[in-house]
Amino acid sequence: MLNDFLYLMNAELLITIIIFILLFLKLSNEEWKNEGLLNFINILLVINLAAGFFYIPKGNLFGDMFHTSELVTFEKNLLNLGTLIISLQSYDWLKGHKHVPEFYMLLLSTLLGMFFMISSNNLLMFYLGLELSTIPLAALSNFDLDKRRSSEAAFKMIISSAFSSGLLLFGISMLYGATGTLNFMGLKAHLTGNSFQVFSFILLLAGFAFKISAVPFHLWTADVYEGSPVAVTSYLSVISKGAILFVMVSVFYNVFTPLASSWYNMIFLISVATMIIGNLFALRQQNMKRFLAFSSIAQIGFILVGLSAQSIAGSSSVIFFILIYIFSNLGAFGVISLVSAITGKEDMDDYRGFYKTNPVLSWVLAISLFSLAGVPPMAGFFGKFFLLFAGAGKGNYSLIVIAALNMVVSLYYYLKVIKFMFMDANEHPIQKIKAHWQPKMAMAICVGGILITGIASGAYNYIHSLLK
Repeated sequence: MLNDFLYLMNAELLITIIIFILLFLKLSNEEWKNEGLLNFINILLVINLAAGFFYIPKGNLFGDMFHTSELVTFEKNLLNLGTLIISLQSYDWLKGHKHVPEFYMLLLSTLLGMFFMISSNNLLMFYLGLELSTIPLAALSNFDLDKRRSSEAAFKMIISSAFSSGLLLFGISMLYGATGTLNFMGLKAHLTGNSFQVFSFILLLAGFAFKISAVPFHLWTADVYEGSPVAVTSYLSVISKGAILFVMVSVFYNVFTPLASSWYNMIFLISVATMIIGNLFALRQQNMKRFLAFSSIAQIGFILVGLSAQSIAGSSSVIFFILIYIFSNLGAFGVISLVSAITGKEDMDDYRGFYKTNPVLSWVLAISLFSLAGVPPMAGFFGKFFLLFAGAGKGNYSLIVIAALNMVVSLYYYLKVIKFMFMDANEHPIQKIKAHWQPKMAMAICVGGILITGIASGAYNYIHSLLK
């Protein structure tokens, strides 16, 4: 039993060990310089990422409440990769911060909660993982302790999370009352599609929609993104949403198949509204973090098109797009994080003439935005192609047409930023930015990921094979 526990929960145990190492460092009398501490933590995160590729367990624990498989391990590895990239990008911001160990303890605690969510085979385990992943995020949103808007972001984050968790928990309790079980397989066996169960599912879906910022549950997103530190914003945008989407693919496809006809219509409406509202609001943003906030809302709309396919191709396309989204969004946030940490500038107009002083960073941001826009041969094009192709398999071509039109709209506001950088003049452009090698490494990983996953099809084929 102990060997099974150590083997099947190796990813969670490794994260827990790192958290305790940081706790002991914080409580020790020895004073660490931030630069040395950050180097040490990033080494631990590299070891954590590498370990995920060497041990790929399969099995269940705790009376089938916890399960792991090759697909679950792959999803956890993607989150580990994204967390490492964010850590590398945050070097210039964190090296001047007073609370580096606390930042990583909170960050890894929320990552641990996401791991439990992804491995959950029971609604109770899922909810506990969700709360463990959400509460530390509110504290992270307030990590710019000297800025009032950071405190405001944390307040909005915790209030909206509490409301969404309440809806989710209410839906879970109603499902338990209707079926008498919280186990995923038991739920599937007892779902008949009656109106009480459908209403319970609507509450559950509302909780999910809050976490991924789907319309009309998106109102907290832009304010929280703008007020949080850029590192936390990128974590919220990519890692947090990615974990919830992994769970949605698993739960919707494996548990709620008896309600498939009902939740397809709900996903269809939410997807259309999310794409349109996200794009319309992204058009008028001037702050780069708010701009990427509404951009990420629109991207969720495209992901939901793939989710609506109700097929292996649909789940493959969603997971593949999250892989691409990690590289693309973190590439953009990496440049914004660096500029914000060194110059304090976050407005779109500040990037006019950016290419003249920072050509390499301009290309990193441009490649990332091209990928987010879905311009070939960037990976984002193939990601959106697979999402739309999977959605078309359902036969609802009106959804595909709406998604394609929204891709055209999104191209405009992504190109606007690129125009500012490469074509517009600025009397006071952003200064030449000298970055540490760690943020440079993070951006190189993102650009390499965008180009390689766009040209090579191995990643999609591997994901598709895991789902068969």
